[in-house]
Amino acid sequence: MPRVLIPLATGFEELEAVTVIDLLRRAKIEVVIAGLHDGPIKASHGTVLLPDVKLDEVMHQDFDMLVLPGGLPGADHLDKDARIHNLIKRLAQADKYLTAICAAPKVLARSGLLDGRAATCYPGFLDKYPRIDVLPAPVVTDGKFITSRGPGTAMDFALVLIETLTNRVTRDIVEEQLKRDTD
Repeated sequence: MPRVLIPLATGFEELEAVTVIDLLRRAKIEVVIAGLHDGPIKASHGTVLLPDVKLDEVMHQDFDMLVLPGGLPGADHLDKDARIHNLIKRLAQADKYLTAICAAPKVLARSGLLDGRAATCYPGFLDKYPRIDVLPAPVVTDGKFITSRGPGTAMDFALVLIETLTNRVTRDIVEEQLKRDTD
């Protein structure tokens, strides 16, 4: 079973985090939610989530994918945390998937790993990185890097992550279940 790490920082964007967590779990993918600090984490619009673990507890474990939710100041907190950058570098060296949505692609950009690659983000957040080919698409995949624009693309992003970690059939099953659940 694929294993995914989603670190949460104070001020994360609820829609981006919860949508990805929910859809990946519907696909039977193991999702570990790790708080940058102990206890509940308050999102950008006041929602509070209780992470499964503290980031320090899983820093050296193996994951198939890292998902960085955006939102402000959540993405700024992720970007300022040396543990996140160490984790990004370790997972990149292990050829794992590194993904980010909204403002969070700037965290991958600051690591230098998006240089020469295509990516997307919330408009403006990658403007100071001229070596990145910023596209206006909802979701962009370039090798082991997957980026997305923001809250409005969170479901598309999550479905791409499911297909990447499993297969098209699993993605289609989850997507079909979502359509039935809303009827």
